[in-house]
Amino acid sequence: MTTLDVPKPFNILFLCTGNSARSILAEAIMNRVGQGKFAAYSAGSHPKGEVHPQALKLLASLGYDTGAFRSKPWDEFASAGAPELDFVITVCDTAAGEICPIWPGQPISSHWGLPDPASVEGSDAAIALAFADTYRFLNNRIGIFASLPIASLSRQSLKARMDDIGSTKDAPGTA
Repeated sequence: MTTLDVPKPFNILFLCTGNSARSILAEAIMNRVGQGKFAAYSAGSHPKGEVHPQALKLLASLGYDTGAFRSKPWDEFASAGAPELDFVITVCDTAAGEICPIWPGQPISSHWGLPDPASVEGSDAAIALAFADTYRFLNNRIGIFASLPIASLSRQSLKARMDDIGSTKDAPGTA
């Protein structure tokens, strides 16, 4: 098999408002679960400028290299030279309701809303649990999505399956 026979990975962007927790976790998970099949990115409509320390702590504890994660604006993915996106998934309700940039490539979009673990207050254990729960919910959804036979599904069918994954009642506060 030559390198020309290897299909290019699907580019997927996970969006959230702050790009400090949920979208970062999703990017990490997809790059691990979908390695070779997907290239995942994350961004925010109003990035906080830094990744939440608990997100980095959790990812490091799970064996992820956290050195490259950064909170960045979604404009980076709508500009010239950005990867052409195949999929865009919002993981927070605020970003889902915002007017997104025009993405090159007309990606299929879906909403997989989850409560924000960065908004949890309380003990260090309560905050760590919120991040672990968010990771688990995203890992489940991303695992299902990554296992879909994408090449054999129509655009409409794929969109419907993505929406079904996002509407599962696997997380507190999801509809």
